[in-house]
Amino acid sequence: MPRVILRLGSGGEDPLGLKREGFAASAGVFGLRLTVPTIGLETVISAPTADCFDLSLSVDAHTASMGPSGERAVGGTTSGRMALGETVTWSARHFGIPFHMTSVISAYDRPRRFVDEQVTGPFRNWWHEHTFVELTSGETLMVDNVRFRSPAGPVGAVVDRLALNRYLTALLRQRNVWLKHALEGDKP
Repeated sequence: MPRVILRLGSGGEDPLGLKREGFAASAGVFGLRLTVPTIGLETVISAPTADCFDLSLSVDAHTASMGPSGERAVGGTTSGRMALGETVTWSARHFGIPFHMTSVISAYDRPRRFVDEQVTGPFRNWWHEHTFVELTSGETLMVDNVRFRSPAGPVGAVVDRLALNRYLTALLRQRNVWLKHALEGDKP
């Protein structure tokens, strides 16, 4: 099972360099600081790093791993492996509500790291860094770092804390378990 590391930053620090990635520092509202929720997820996979990287960029694998939400690619790159600068538009149903989100691969360093970011969609900001580290055992440590913010200011911040952090962590875990099984030759 993937290990989950949940971090809620104060917005003052910038350990992932997100200010250069399009995220603004947190804003104060009524004397309170709104934070950008950060989710960290680590998954060890018994497969080569390049295979983990490639499957993580597969639109088809993502669609298969997100079965319960009915997520499907409806625009941009709709199948195969994505590359730097390519976009995909996803259609899905979450919380019973239909959503569309277009994301772009904004950074790409095969087989070590790539970043997908929301271009248009339900979030005020969405930034997802995928890193892959070859372990001395021959396994791969796959690390997901996600920073997101809902729209609607303070109301969105409450929704992020009360519902979206847990929900998005579960979706990432579901995806990573699927990838782990697929790469290790098990049935997901």
